[in-house]
Amino acid sequence: MYCNYCGKVIQDDANVCAYCGTRVGAVLARKRLLRPRAGRKIAGVCAGFAEYFDLDLTLVRVVWLVSVFLGAGLSLIAYVVAWILMPEEPLALPTPVGQQVTNP
Repeated sequence: MYCNYCGKVIQDDANVCAYCGTRVGAVLARKRLLRPRAGRKIAGVCAGFAEYFDLDLTLVRVVWLVSVFLGAGLSLIAYVVAWILMPEEPLALPTPVGQQVTNP
């Protein structure tokens, strides 16, 4: 199988490209629009959209900021609505010391 983004050969059962780190295959269907707990500046709305659409986080933030100034505040209202409606990423439970995490 080939990665659609970097064009390199990857394993047939790979979920992520080992070369560029992009999601491939069936993992795309399992993505949900969530506000991540890490990497957020205000509420994580831009980080959530960047992760969902697989875009650069800085690009999403700049586009959103420009649209706030050019859109007469409608983008700011949309940000607040997205902040309220987008669920937050669930907390990761810590692994007890001495146990290994296995993937089924």
